[in-house]
Amino acid sequence: MNSDQLKYIIAQGENEAVEFKSSFNKAAIETIVAFSNTKGGLVIIGVSDNMEVTGVNTNNESIQNWLNEIKQKTEPSIIPNKIEVGVDSKELVVLSIPEVPVKPVALQGRYYLRKGNSNHLLNADEIVELRMESMNLSFDAYPVKTKFKALNNAALKLFSTKTKEKGRYIPSPILENDFHKLGLIQNDTLTRACELLFGLHHTSIHIGRFKSSSTIIDDILIKSPLIQAVEEAMDFIKKNIRLGYEFTGDLSRKDKWQFPLQAIRELLLNAIIHKDYRNPTDVIIKIYDNEIQFSNPGNLFGNLTIDELNTDSYQPRHRNRLLAEVFYLMGEVEKYGTGFKEYAIGLKNTQILLIGSKT
Repeated sequence: MNSDQLKYIIAQGENEAVEFKSSFNKAAIETIVAFSNTKGGLVIIGVSDNMEVTGVNTNNESIQNWLNEIKQKTEPSIIPNKIEVGVDSKELVVLSIPEVPVKPVALQGRYYLRKGNSNHLLNADEIVELRMESMNLSFDAYPVKTKFKALNNAALKLFSTKTKEKGRYIPSPILENDFHKLGLIQNDTLTRACELLFGLHHTSIHIGRFKSSSTIIDDILIKSPLIQAVEEAMDFIKKNIRLGYEFTGDLSRKDKWQFPLQAIRELLLNAIIHKDYRNPTDVIIKIYDNEIQFSNPGNLFGNLTIDELNTDSYQPRHRNRLLAEVFYLMGEVEKYGTGFKEYAIGLKNTQILLIGSKT
């Protein structure tokens, strides 16, 4: 990195991968940890928060002391790559931090992620989630005590029928063998995903039809296996939104729903697949005269942001990989993150408001 390149980076300001520090301190190490737990980044020592180049007085020994302090205070230990660059006759030190493969890294027992141009202190659930993601694990793969014979036969039959129709997977006559192949049964033990998809009363979808914020005129609490719950939820939603008609050129009549049903189905599936099932809170759907609200427990997964959802470039990640895989095999969702874009197009004449926690 030369002087001109560093000047350009400084001129862009702080962001999710760049942080300025006028001097080396504990806050710099906090940012180093946040970068290592996110996508990597640069900590530039000798630049103030308002992008003024102040420089630092250093020698090889003092920089080595910085690196030693970083190593001693982080777990697992981090040793950034250091680059010394002169800018406007002043010396700057750039600490380059890669994203680490095994997360999370801690600073004296505290864990951070980079979000935008600031560091976010992780809570206990977020620490567990980050650890599971880095180890390529998902919560829905955890073992449960439910036995295969306790699963709902109608739900099992629906899975066989839909996968055959879609052609993405052809089940054998002995479905239990297929569940081993698909990872729904691991080490002869059912997974949480298997229980949620085919078992009874393990999660709920609560849907209400509201006349006002405080007046409910119809509601339903769905406790069926998730594979069946999708259709039950869609039936209730269709009962509680308006249906009109439009006539085509040949005078035939075509149904015109208040909201495009495929887009509503995508939103429903998204709420089910991406729910944090460690939280017992229901998936909640509120139907008003002119809008539908979907909510579930669980922030956007894998450092995904609301802004990234509106692009074609984000890498889709699943909190519950087995749930996502089963609904994919049934033809309900796609694997490549196209669902949000497609239902956004489907709702092109309808306002979409995404509300998500940034912490």
